[in-house]
Amino acid sequence: MDLKDSLSKFKQQQERCQSSLASIAASHASTTKPKHRAPPINAPSAPARPAHPIKFSNDTERLQHIHSIRKSPAGAQIKLVIELLYKTRQAFSAEQINDATYVDICGNKAVFDSLRNNLKVHYDGRRFSYKSKHDLKGKDQLLDLIRGHREGLAIVEVKDAYPTVLEDLQALKAAGEVWLLSNMDSEEDMVYPNDPKAKIKIDDDLKELFRGIELPRDMVDIEKELQKNGMKPMTDTTRRRAAAQIHGVKPKAKPKKKQRGMTKRTKLTNAHLPELFQHL
Repeated sequence: MDLKDSLSKFKQQQERCQSSLASIAASHASTTKPKHRAPPINAPSAPARPAHPIKFSNDTERLQHIHSIRKSPAGAQIKLVIELLYKTRQAFSAEQINDATYVDICGNKAVFDSLRNNLKVHYDGRRFSYKSKHDLKGKDQLLDLIRGHREGLAIVEVKDAYPTVLEDLQALKAAGEVWLLSNMDSEEDMVYPNDPKAKIKIDDDLKELFRGIELPRDMVDIEKELQKNGMKPMTDTTRRRAAAQIHGVKPKAKPKKKQRGMTKRTKLTNAHLPELFQHL
């Protein structure tokens, strides 16, 4: 009995020791766990990251373009505005012109005064628009204007009347309504009405000059005269004669016609200029 009691007491002691060791180990683990430290009161807080990255507009080129226009000479800015008015044929306020061309009319007195007094610009007190010398709206009005200038109308006077005026001039020429001629002395293109009934007054000096001009009898000389005056002949007589000689073809000699004076039965080719032959 003494031995059994001793063994049981020993087991109880062992169990108490194990429980003591377990409690000691648990308390040691709780004391070594890191604790969360609160930040100091005066410590600066870290910046919060934005939800989305900030984007900056890449508008540098446009701003540089606006700056270059507004720093350009007044004449260059006026040209930009007149080109806008000419192409669109619409009326623009100063704010609309600024939006379209970046020309600040209200902020530049020199540009404003020049546009207001420009011959090609109409200003009604609020808006600017293009102004041509002749207020024409289409081909019919253009033809009426030309018929009112029997001695010819300079094309430069009507070429900016409306956008398709040059195309309408070519259409009137193709329809036989007008003549388009170039003045070789002044290098100015003219348009004339093609009206056979129109009476044109011609000076006597011009009549004498017309009658006194003797045309060459040989086609080669006629072609040379045309080339001298800047016109391209429709024929090439020299080349045609050279080809005929190579192939052995002799040109047919034209019989000489007896020259006759003009009579009442003579057919006149310049029917639209009756005064040239009135006293012949």
